[in-house]
Amino acid sequence: MTTLFRSMLFAPGNRADLIAKLPRSAPDAVVIDLEDAVPGTPEAKAAARPVAHDAARDLMGAAPGLAVFMRVNALHSPYFADDLGALFPELTGVVVPKLETADEARQAVQALRERGLTMPILVGLETGAGVWNARDIMEVEGVGWAYFGAEDYTTDLGGKRTPGNLEVLYARSRVALAARLAGVPVLDIVVTALGDEQVFRADAEQGRALGYCGKLCIHPAQVALAHEYFGPTEADRERARRLLDAAAEAAARGHGAFSFEGQMVDEPMLVKARAMLGEVASVSGPT
Repeated sequence: MTTLFRSMLFAPGNRADLIAKLPRSAPDAVVIDLEDAVPGTPEAKAAARPVAHDAARDLMGAAPGLAVFMRVNALHSPYFADDLGALFPELTGVVVPKLETADEARQAVQALRERGLTMPILVGLETGAGVWNARDIMEVEGVGWAYFGAEDYTTDLGGKRTPGNLEVLYARSRVALAARLAGVPVLDIVVTALGDEQVFRADAEQGRALGYCGKLCIHPAQVALAHEYFGPTEADRERARRLLDAAAEAAARGHGAFSFEGQMVDEPMLVKARAMLGEVASVSGPT
């Protein structure tokens, strides 16, 4: 089963000092970014690659349990091929942004394999075409995770970001549904309002309700908030245990249907409770 991440914290690939600090907020995964966080000039991109490579290795040595990704530039950008030189086999995965078709995803995977890199990729679905083809992209062999990028998506459509997220509701929902059908964990959009906890909470609640497994984070303070909304709390786990115990008692009495804490229980509720306690895979493909 592909690992689920409640939080994925980004740091610029040209800032070794910030990369070294990534574990402090205890994210589930981190991304060393060679794309948006590095200025878009050949000189800046070239200078960032050895910094990102060395800092990633140092980070994995200092925090061996941490999942470490590196985000390269887009497949058809002039920087993609050279970015691959900054990668190394011990990375958890490679983030490839702005993929638009299954063929592009296969090209990205093939480019890694030609360099002897076998780690899975995390695909960025950030354009109209990428959202439209989301399921096909996520079903490509070698794709392990996905994320939806609202800022680039809205720009691609010529739209405007609003506090209520109405302009991305369809795309956000489509990507979450495609991920479920493809059996791929999917991470929710970035919140750019760094100093507003309530904005992050409202956004995370929306993403969790839509079915996202975790949140992209661009500030360390967002990590703990993401953990509140994605992944079960101990109270959730305890309730799941009580529910499964009640189901076992009902089955022993020969009752197929029963009520639990004032609610009628059906099989999807039991499946969710077992998944929460790790008795079955939390993410699976269609059956």
